Amino acid sequence: MLNIAKNTFKEIVRNRFLYLIVFFACIFIVFTLALGKLTIGESERVIVDFGLGMIEIFWIIGVLFVGSQLLFKEIEGKTIFLILSKPISRQDFLLGKYFWFSGAIFLIVFFQALVFLILLLLSQITITSLIIWSLIFTFLKLQILLAIVFFLSTFMSHIMSIMIALMVYLISHSFSLILDLFSKLEESMFFAVQILQLFFPPLQALNTKDVIGSFSDFPLNYFLFNSIYSMMYITIILFFALQIFSRKTFEE
Repeated sequence: MLNIAKNTFKEIVRNRFLYLIVFFACIFIVFTLALGKLTIGESERVIVDFGLGMIEIFWIIGVLFVGSQLLFKEIEGKTIFLILSKPISRQDFLLGKYFWFSGAIFLIVFFQALVFLILLLLSQITITSLIIWSLIFTFLKLQILLAIVFFLSTFMSHIMSIMIALMVYLISHSFSLILDLFSKLEESMFFAVQILQLFFPPLQALNTKDVIGSFSDFPLNYFLFNSIYSMMYITIILFFALQIFSRKTFEE
């Protein structure tokens, strides 16, 4: 797995698209300071919402477009045959790709989070525990999305993986609205949507950044439960990805 990790790290370092994401994300985070001064009355909330939103949005793009290529390039470029001809299991190959890209995301998001928190201090905005948890939940959402992208990449094309992963992300953030709509219809349909919700990641529960400044009465159990639930969801998705990838046949 160490060789896979090294190759994955080199591939990430050479990817100029990631550098653009980091650059523009930091620019927009700093831009929140100017944006907050232009607003009247709710400058603190604008700065916090916009800063957290920029970290998440830019890295969703990074996960979708870079993460979906990690397997696709190896398969399409036929380098998968050279890699698997060595004493490397398919499990080590897939997990090596996933965890090292996850590590790269963690380091860069951690750096951007520091920039964001320094910006809050300079703006004399109180850094609450909800802001810290929102940053942690943003990272968890990115890990869930990356796991979904890897799962889809084992049996779908590059473009289809991006489209379906993005659809899952958007639907998972909208289940409260979907449930409200179906609650007015037949009870059986409402129950079916509730069952369907179990197959989607808990992204809406992780979206605490939207309530910063208006609601903060979250018990610690809420954060712990959703963190554990998220890691369990990632584990299950990676398990199915491994099952498909281990049985996949590659055409030369």
